[in-house]
Amino acid sequence: MPHYLKIELLRMFRNKRYVIFVVVFPVVFYLLYSNLWGSEVDQATGVKASVILMVSMAAYGALAASIMSSAVPWAQERQSGWLRQLQITPLPGWAIITTKLIASMVLVLPSLLLVGLAAVLTQHVSLPVGEWFGLIGALWIGVIPFVALGLTIGSLLPPDTAQPVAMIGMFGLALLGGLWFPVDIMPSAMKSIAHVLPSYDYASIGWNIVAGDAPETSAVLGIAGWAVALGALAVLAYRRATVRA
Repeated sequence: MPHYLKIELLRMFRNKRYVIFVVVFPVVFYLLYSNLWGSEVDQATGVKASVILMVSMAAYGALAASIMSSAVPWAQERQSGWLRQLQITPLPGWAIITTKLIASMVLVLPSLLLVGLAAVLTQHVSLPVGEWFGLIGALWIGVIPFVALGLTIGSLLPPDTAQPVAMIGMFGLALLGGLWFPVDIMPSAMKSIAHVLPSYDYASIGWNIVAGDAPETSAVLGIAGWAVALGALAVLAYRRATVRA
């Protein structure tokens, strides 16, 4: 299993799509937005926009990493016959899907760390050590439902279809979940959609942490509920893909 995990990580770090969407875009967007609005202060929380944007762009990068590192590669492996090869190895089914989960979660870390580093170096963002650990830890653990979504897409769709569906899902969750634009400025219908999406709950946990508050119970339960629901769907989709393979 460790060797399989190493292969998965090396393959994704060589993937230009991963590097662009997961590493470059979040940092570039943060630098752009923070230079435009970073000095403003949120009236409700007293937190500078540069800090809120750091959370938003880190959350976007992590969301993108978790979906893009699971959906398309999984679909490609299924089509190429790699999944069939894995099935005849001593690796049990749970180890295969767990390795995918771990690999995707490891690949989330660069976006979280690089956006945070950009915030520190360019906007002089400073948080207590406990808040840094709480923020990175919460955003890291919170990607589980998005990894499960990616695995579901990869199990159900061929690569040519999985890629655009994954990208639409990624951008849709980011846009409607308030990662690119504040939910408060959205029309009422979009606000209602935002509040039921896992991406909003995910980012709001981070926003609360940098404001010095405990994450809202509704957001934590929301992420946990989505993780269970999408995790179960991912397992069912994997079993279906295994039967087809």
